[in-house]
Amino acid sequence: MSLKPFNSINVNGKRVLVRVDFNVPIEQKKILDDFRIQQTLPTIKLLKEKGAKKIILISHLGRPSKRDEKLSLELIAEYLEKLINEKIYFLKAPIGKKLLEEIENIPDNSIILLENIRFYKEEEGNNRNFAKELAKTADYFINEAFSVSHRKTASLCAITEFLPSYLGKLLEKEIANLDKVLEKPEKPLVIILGGAKTKDKLPLVEKFLEKADYILLGGVIANTILKANGFSIGQSLFEKEVISEAKEIGSKKAQIVLPGDFVVLNKENKKQIKELGLIDNDESIFDIGPTTINSFSGIISKARTVFFNGPMGKFEDIRFSKGTNEITKAILKNKKAFSVIGGGETITSFKDLSFKSKVSDSIFLSTGGGAMLEYLANKSLPGLATIKNIS
Repeated sequence: MSLKPFNSINVNGKRVLVRVDFNVPIEQKKILDDFRIQQTLPTIKLLKEKGAKKIILISHLGRPSKRDEKLSLELIAEYLEKLINEKIYFLKAPIGKKLLEEIENIPDNSIILLENIRFYKEEEGNNRNFAKELAKTADYFINEAFSVSHRKTASLCAITEFLPSYLGKLLEKEIANLDKVLEKPEKPLVIILGGAKTKDKLPLVEKFLEKADYILLGGVIANTILKANGFSIGQSLFEKEVISEAKEIGSKKAQIVLPGDFVVLNKENKKQIKELGLIDNDESIFDIGPTTINSFSGIISKARTVFFNGPMGKFEDIRFSKGTNEITKAILKNKKAFSVIGGGETITSFKDLSFKSKVSDSIFLSTGGGAMLEYLANKSLPGLATIKNIS
């Protein structure tokens, strides 16, 4: 994809609008994971070094239907200020004349964070007039929000009609690393998919049926395919609305490897290992079993390219974390492979094991979940297509 990075332009003395994704988990006014914030810092730093007059950051938090102070970005502004040891000007003024006046009164060479962009219904509607008003705040637009670039919103798409638009450093890196999986990956290529959102993941399975050497499946997506193909999964979670698509995928067994054993609970909450075909009606699958772990790990050990998205079970419960943890360990042990890891839960599984500090240059941690899956399936995203058209 031929897209322009922002370091190809002169931003000295210019106002730059940067769409970031600071949608991070917060509990009791404490940020639990700053991974996405950290990933945007190189672009902010480079804009400062290149003499940008004002850096204006746009982000969302949560899914508010209207203004909700519990989802204000003020806490994010305070956190970012401490993180980079520089004042962050947080502006609550609505998009329009008042906001322009406030921005004008802020000293040059400053960093500004606007209030949650999803407080405006026009954002989700990709409203052109709203985007036009937003564009008046700056001379250039940079998309640094890969993780939401699959959304057709005003601050990602319509905005590019009114400002010269470019890629941020993080977005550049995301595309480059995903393209390594898509375009002539070193073989064997192993795709590992778990978790839920089967509807989003089945197109990816279809896409890689001809490209991948192995597609290893766990979690709800595996349950759904097994259910569709007549296997008993007891009371386990599955996605009924995609059963017909799952049955079709499940019949193409060449590269697809499904679990052969599971960790299950019965109605008395008794934990057991059960083989495929022997799961009782009152039992529920919560993780892959030891035989499957060994099988998957063996395949991963021989891979030269790995893509991993979605846990193998209910990994947040320590009783069912082994499957996901062992797959993570197998990826980390394979020093000869290039690996891309993505999705919030999958990244969390790495961090929960304190592996983040051990991640090598051959492992790329993506900020994207749905955006990453859509890009791999279609090699296109709404938030990238608009930049391509204007550049």
